[in-house]
Formats: sequence, structure tokens, C-alpha cells
Amino acid sequence: MHTESGAAAGPAGLAAGDDTRLKKHFGTVGLLFTAVGSVIGSGWLFGALNAAQLAGPAAIVSWGIGAVMFVLIGMSYAELGTMFPHSGGVARFPHYSFGSFASYSMGWVTWIAAAAVAPIEVLAVVQYATNYLPWLEHLDAAGEPTLTGAGTAVSVALLALFVLVNFFGVRWFARINNVLVWWKLAIIALVIVVFLVVAFDGTHFSGFGGFAPYGTHGIFSAVASAGIAFSFFGFRQGVELAGETDNPRRNVPLTLIGSVVLTGVLYVLLQIAFIGAVPSRAVAPQGWQGVGANFSAGADVMATFGPLAAIATIIGTGWLAALLYADAIISPGDTGLIYTGVTARISYAMGRNRNAPAGLAKVTPGGVPWVSLILAFVVGCFFFLPFPGWSKLVEFVTNSTVLSFGSGPLVLLAMRRQLPDRHRPFRLGRTSVWIIAFLALFSTNLIIYWTGWDTNWKLLVVILAGYVLLGVHELVAKGRTARMDFRHGWWVLVWFAGLALISYLGDYPAQNEHAGNLGVLDLTLGAIASLVLTAVVMALALTSALPREQVETAFPTAARPDA
Repeated sequence: MHTESGAAAGPAGLAAGDDTRLKKHFGTVGLLFTAVGSVIGSGWLFGALNAAQLAGPAAIVSWGIGAVMFVLIGMSYAELGTMFPHSGGVARFPHYSFGSFASYSMGWVTWIAAAAVAPIEVLAVVQYATNYLPWLEHLDAAGEPTLTGAGTAVSVALLALFVLVNFFGVRWFARINNVLVWWKLAIIALVIVVFLVVAFDGTHFSGFGGFAPYGTHGIFSAVASAGIAFSFFGFRQGVELAGETDNPRRNVPLTLIGSVVLTGVLYVLLQIAFIGAVPSRAVAPQGWQGVGANFSAGADVMATFGPLAAIATIIGTGWLAALLYADAIISPGDTGLIYTGVTARISYAMGRNRNAPAGLAKVTPGGVPWVSLILAFVVGCFFFLPFPGWSKLVEFVTNSTVLSFGSGPLVLLAMRRQLPDRHRPFRLGRTSVWIIAFLALFSTNLIIYWTGWDTNWKLLVVILAGYVLLGVHELVAKGRTARMDFRHGWWVLVWFAGLALISYLGDYPAQNEHAGNLGVLDLTLGAIASLVLTAVVMALALTSALPREQVETAFPTAARPDA
């Protein structure tokens, strides 16, 4: 496989190569386990409860739908990740096909989403720890866990620890991560087995309103809002760290697809075990939507701060509860460590694209983007302000992260026209590439729609703030930035506006009558509108992409047929 080196820039200011200062310390297992370790974070600790509250036993279907969607998205990135094994790829790929405006738009959304993940994992650690350190969090007027002053200080210290560990470099962290992932896999498997053997009640799947008490609306809401989509985001490590693996052709596709399949099976089994093991008295009073508040007398607060451990305690397996409290530090902590480094690599990529300050691309002799790492810490601390706890932040991160993934299928199709002769170590079929790309973008739009207007309008505000920062950067660094290429990236604005309109007209979230949306589009009409938007955005993006000659100039490589 041919890989460029250096930072040659084409007419659009493309960063046509990877930084050779980044070390290739991730092998096959190391990269796969980095993705698996990132997937198995706080999502599995809270996702089963949250999904059951929204969908009842049909949450099993929600996990399956989420896994299929992310396999589709991962397949679109598998070809790109092997074509361009560049660190920070999610932010850099749009730059290659659509220029600076499109890449900044997607890079900003990607970075904001990634910057929030490490703080969310810290919040998960603190939320479970509140069971035995009650001074870390309290319940606000709406019943949402919120950090106390002391809890905020502890959270900042934990995030600082993540930054320090990342400063030691990739090789040292990769070795530790492999051990932590084996632990996390073992704990999930143990919880599944114990719940199935000790306390499984099959009548829970048909009682209390039936298998799907909240209908298809609840099933799809759970994908977006219960932490299901959030739980699969870790697959992206195969793209973000592709420039730091020793064999991208083998390791990148295996990581992108294998991590989702492996963890998807585990999550479905965990949801089955949770539905069967939760005490009947916790479901009976209010149905599945009230299960977290009705575990047993004196156990409702425990369920709020640690649902799996609460069940383990109630069914008489206190030793398992103790292991879960330990894992509540290890699982989110490991994911937080990973995302701290990933966030730094995304802003590093934007610095390489030259639509963000160039200082963000500075790396240490050990290959760590240190300026970007410090920025990730500073911004991460803002998420510890007195906002509601884990579940509310997850909704925001879900729609912003999924939106950032949506550019991948478009770049995939554009590159078939722009660099048709470039070697593709992993190549989708001529027909299947169109089907997979369309379904991947459609999945992206659906998840954002299902998240609901109450969360989506906040994302729009953040996007607008990003454009203000872009304007400031263009004024301050005038003459030193990449050409904006607005005529090749204007379709991004149509996409964002379309998502906003569909969400505003839609009826998600159904449980919140004061979200401000109109509720004109139901589940079916919203899906049809998302389908139409997918087709429109895909057509506009492909007709607006950078000319073939311009991209070939940025990526000079001898034409060779694909295997």
C-alpha cells in the first residue's frame, strides 16, 4: 500500500499525508481492543436501565438496530480508513473531498462531541461512587444527579489524570488498555451469567404491557436517547488512530466492524439478562418507565446511581455488586482515557487541515499532540458545570457524534470519482458501496431525528457558535489558512438546516410536551422526510465535490488497479 508522507498541500490546502512523527504502536489486538475498550465505557452501566424505561423488553430490538446501523457506518469508513490511514480521519476525510468549509463544519461537530465523552465517563465514575461517597452528587428538583462542589473538584482531578496518562504516549497506554479490556469483557459476561442463572424471570417479557409497551416510537427513541448509539461510538478508534497502527489494511476494517459486532452481541445479552432479573415489584407500580425509581424500599437512590449494582444487591449477590462498583471506575475510566487522546487527535487533524490554529498540530518527541491535549482538558472541565447528570449529556453527545459520522459515506462515494485508480486495500463492491453509503447516511439522519428537538436545537446553537469561531480565526490568521472552498462545501448548510426542520416538525421526544417542536411528523412521516433529505444531501454533495484534478494534485500517486 502506498502511503504519503509529509504535509504536501494541494490547491485546496489539503493535508495530503500523515505526520510521520506519530508513532505506529497499535497492532491488531491493540487497535481492536482500543475500540472495544472505548465502546465498553459507561454505556453498559446505565444503558440497560435507560433503554428498558423507553422501550420495555423491546429494548433488545433497540440494541440490535443500533448495532446494524453502526456496522453500516463502520463499513463506509473501512474503505476510507485503509485508503488514508491518517490520525483524526473523521475530521480530515471531508477536507480531502470537499475542502476546508466542509471539513471545518464536520471537524467542529466531531471535536465538540469527542471533547464531551471523557467528562461523561468521569461523571459515570462519580455517579456510581456516590453510592458510598454521597457527598459527590445530589438529586436536583427534577430528580437528576448533579455534581456537588466537592464532586466537581474530584471530577476535574480525574480528567487531569486522563491527560497525564496520555502524555506518556501511545505504546504505554496500549499495553495497559489490553489488560483493562479483558477485565471489562469478563465483568459483562459475569453479570449476564449471574443474572440469567440466579434471578431470571421470563414472564417479564410478556407482562407489564407486553413485549413493546411503548410501541415502535419507544424502540427507536431508545436507540438515540438511552445510551445505545452512544455505547457504539468507540468503533471510531479504527479511523482516528489509523495513522498509528502497523497494518492498516488488516487492522482498520477488523476494528471498525469487529468492535461493533462483538459488543453488540454482549449488549443484547445484557439487556435480556436485565429484563429478566429486575425485580417484578420494581416494574409493577408504574410499568417499565418507572423501573428505576421502584426497585425496593430504600433502593431507589441506589438504582439511580448504579442500576446493575442495585439488582445484584437485591438478588443476593453482594459480591457481584462489589465488582460492579469497582468496574464503574475501570470501564468509564478506560474509555475516558481513550477519548482524551482521541479528542486531541481531532483538533490535531483540524490544525493539519489549516482551518484551525496551527499550534494544535504540535506533537511531542513521543508523538503526543500536547497542545490539543491541554485544550481537551480545559474544554472538558466546562462539562462539569452544574448540568444534569450522565443521561442528559449523553443525548447531546449522541446527536453531535452521529452527525459527524455522516460525512464518511459522502466522502466514500466522492472518492470513487476523484481518485478512481487509487489502491483501496479494503474495497466495497461497485453496487454495494452505493447501498451501504446511502443506508449509513440515512441511519445518521434517523438517529438525529429520534434524539428529538429538545436536544437538537442545542446542537444547532453549538454549530452556529463554531461558525463564529471560524470567522474569528479567518480574520486573525488571514493569509495563513486554507482556502475556504465554500462552493464545494455549501451543501453542509442544507443538510444541517434540513435536519433542524425535520426535528422541529417531528414528534420526538414524545414524553416531553414542552420541548417546543410541532409534532406534525410522526414516526413514519419523519422517516420518509429523513429518507428524502438523505437523497438530496447525497446528490448535492457529489455534484459539489472538489474536481478530480485538484484532489489528484494533492495526492500524487501512481495509478494502479485495485486488487
